[in-house]
Amino acid sequence: MAVPKRKTSQGRRDRRRSHQAITPPALSVDQKTKSVHRPHHVDLRTGFYRGRQVLFDENSEEE
Repeated sequence: MAVPKRKTSQGRRDRRRSHQAITPPALSVDQKTKSVHRPHHVDLRTGFYRGRQVLFDENSEEE
């Protein structure tokens, strides 16, 4: 079984972990409704994506 030869220093440990920070999710604002949603995703409240309605309400009539 492999065993470390030396103790990992605090600086080496922290430099290794410097890229592990958690970033908040990116958000986009819809131009029409001003609602917030993930970029490149359908706005689930309105059903619009890139200005076109792609999700329809179950109560509305579809073509």
